[in-house]
Amino acid sequence: MAVEYLVTNNAGDSPGSMRFTGEIGIPHGQQMLTMSTDFIWGTFQQNDPADRKDVARVSLFIDNMDGVAYTSNDEIHVSATYLGGLSGDVKGEFTGVLYHEMTHVWQWNGAGQAPGGLIEGIADFVRLRSGYVPGHWLQPGHGDRWDQGYDVTARFLDYCNGLRNGFVAELNKNMRTGYSDNYFVDLLGKTVGQLWSEYKAAYAN
Repeated sequence: MAVEYLVTNNAGDSPGSMRFTGEIGIPHGQQMLTMSTDFIWGTFQQNDPADRKDVARVSLFIDNMDGVAYTSNDEIHVSATYLGGLSGDVKGEFTGVLYHEMTHVWQWNGAGQAPGGLIEGIADFVRLRSGYVPGHWLQPGHGDRWDQGYDVTARFLDYCNGLRNGFVAELNKNMRTGYSDNYFVDLLGKTVGQLWSEYKAAYAN
């Protein structure tokens, strides 16, 4: 079944709305929704539709709101206020945000049991793999704990994926029905605490 993608600009004539229309546009938004979905399915090694979430439609809304973006019930909301305040490559940043938010549509969340930081880290791991990495991200080896979230956890997951190619795809698959830190032991033979210590040590210099 093909997924339907809808893009709606609700931001009126605000500066961010005008910028979305002028520099990104609805057709590009729809194209990026399709491309990011295909990329995520590939990253998660979900070649069989039975392995994927059953989602018929994904809607993207450009809204006048605080923050950057959020995803709920297969709806992605991106802040026109944020887009309007960006300097530099608006289209690239918008695309990176979409890869992150679209991951939330498709990823498994451990039936609600997985750490929030891991959920956000997997979304940023996909963004990292897509190549749309913003300049403000922390470099590898930084951060206080493995499930700190976002760029910190994404860099750690990238390290783990280097130890076993496809690790993140397998981790996501395991998270379809629940969550345990032991998934790291099952897949990599070490506790997540050991892996975090070795990751930190690898970048200490």
